[in-house]
Amino acid sequence: MKKIAITTLGCKVNQFESAAFATGFEALGCQLVAFQADADVYVINTCTVTARAGQQSRQLIRRVLLAHPEARIVVTGCYAQMDPETVLGLADQPVTIIGNGNKHLLVEAALAEEPPDLVMLMGQIRRKKEICPLPVQRFRGRTRAYLRIQDGCDNFCSYCIVPFTRGRSRSLPLAGVLEQVAVFAEQGYQELVITGINVGKYGLDLSEQQTIYSLLGRICRDFPALRLRLSSIEPTEVNDHLLELMTTHANLMPHLHIPLQSGDDEILARMNRRYTRAEFAAVIERVHQALPTAAIGCDVLGGFPGESEQAAENTYRLLAELPVSYLHVFPYSRRPGTLAASFGQQLPGPVKDARVLRLRTLDGAKRTQFYQDNIGSVQRVLVERRAPKSGLLQGFSENYLPILFPGTSRLLRQVVPVRLTSVDQGQPVGCVVDELLEEKHGTR
Repeated sequence: MKKIAITTLGCKVNQFESAAFATGFEALGCQLVAFQADADVYVINTCTVTARAGQQSRQLIRRVLLAHPEARIVVTGCYAQMDPETVLGLADQPVTIIGNGNKHLLVEAALAEEPPDLVMLMGQIRRKKEICPLPVQRFRGRTRAYLRIQDGCDNFCSYCIVPFTRGRSRSLPLAGVLEQVAVFAEQGYQELVITGINVGKYGLDLSEQQTIYSLLGRICRDFPALRLRLSSIEPTEVNDHLLELMTTHANLMPHLHIPLQSGDDEILARMNRRYTRAEFAAVIERVHQALPTAAIGCDVLGGFPGESEQAAENTYRLLAELPVSYLHVFPYSRRPGTLAASFGQQLPGPVKDARVLRLRTLDGAKRTQFYQDNIGSVQRVLVERRAPKSGLLQGFSENYLPILFPGTSRLLRQVVPVRLTSVDQGQPVGCVVDELLEEKHGTR
């Protein structure tokens, strides 16, 4: 029985794919062990979305090579796809490198008697027309499962390397999606996060006449007991059809993560984002009007090349004035291979740091306000774990409130009615509504 250790850097799509690797290894009788343990095979699923992510991938590869010279090292993911020569240069021993378009071959390659043909397993990612078939049986140690329905991106934002590492948009056919959902339902998962690189483009490359909207409607109808949550969707893809689905189906969670990146029209154009600040604002207002209690999250970059003080202020003011619940704030990272890396007016680190700090302070204020607005409400919380410091149960409500509350361990992995009572040091705190819990379990 070979021992396999897997670690994952980066996005939810990578996490789904690593879960597929684990499923494949277990099906062949392998034993999965912690990445810090001794193993026969170490799989590193890398990321390179920023220059720092690429650096972290290199450091991890180097560390594993030094610590386990006798083991087989398998490197995959976006960093491996983007720069396989550097990966090879890190090692004095054979390394197996699997490109993103060939991840379905990873388990077989990792267990092969001889190192595989590296060229065969890299391939031309931009020529890939079909998504890798990567079935997942379960997510080890997770209460929520990720469901990858799409891969690749056709947007080519000027700061982003992903279209070059993931290829063109490719969708999982409807039958494959429904089959995977059924597996997760049978495994007892109560919430699925629908994920991909650009989920709003789902189905457009297929002949099935499916879209992200028809797919969501189908899953909601066929699996009414499963909570569904979208990982992220572009502002240009948030429309009345999506909002109608969210108001019609109780199992489609009132939570949207909508990337902004900049609130200045000139910077948006330089980023090759296909909307204006006014159009983005209209989308957010429309979501808030249709779903007043929904969580609305945004991605935003601070310090993009050429971002003036006024442009940074435009971004801050737009977000401050909109009914946004939280922000994911990142400093612009100059990623070699992207168009923006060649732009003039690259901003110094201290300027970027100051702008990021200001936006993160706004994020804290937005989160606190959103939490306070929900005090007194009863939320259906999927209980995920015990918080290590307080020992309280913790889970996410339908509208993505991370609530702490006292309770017994039998509530773990259950959906529990919780009344939000306070916000303590920026953390929502609540208590179980006993009478509703009794009704749910039929004990009244």
